[in-house]
Amino acid sequence: MVLLPRLAKHIMRRSTEELVGMPFRLFIALSYLHDHDGVRQQQLADALCMDAGNIVLLLNELEDLGYISRIRDPADRRRHKVAITNAGREAVERAKHNQEQIEDDILQALDADERDTLWRLLTRAVRRVDDDEPTT
Repeated sequence: MVLLPRLAKHIMRRSTEELVGMPFRLFIALSYLHDHDGVRQQQLADALCMDAGNIVLLLNELEDLGYISRIRDPADRRRHKVAITNAGREAVERAKHNQEQIEDDILQALDADERDTLWRLLTRAVRRVDDDEPTT
């Protein structure tokens, strides 16, 4: 498992704003929102392992770019839900396309079937961890 952070560091180092089209931290958050549209702000903070203050700053930046909107949770007016906008969906799709080129370069030692297997296994592991996260 210590290999995963090493591989992630190589990906993050190569994922420059010029190549991805946005800062990598915004890409990570927007990718999560693309898959979990309408998530509560606290759930996003938990998923990204960020504290409440930093998640607000990140969301402010995404909102200023027009990529997300925050709405009051009708079930609890003290909380916000985060929705990805059409502009956010388009931006994350462009970034994903650019990110694929970086991943292809980093994973060139694996053939297509091995990459597919790696993706499926990592996706299953992440979904299980995400499902186990407590909701507050």
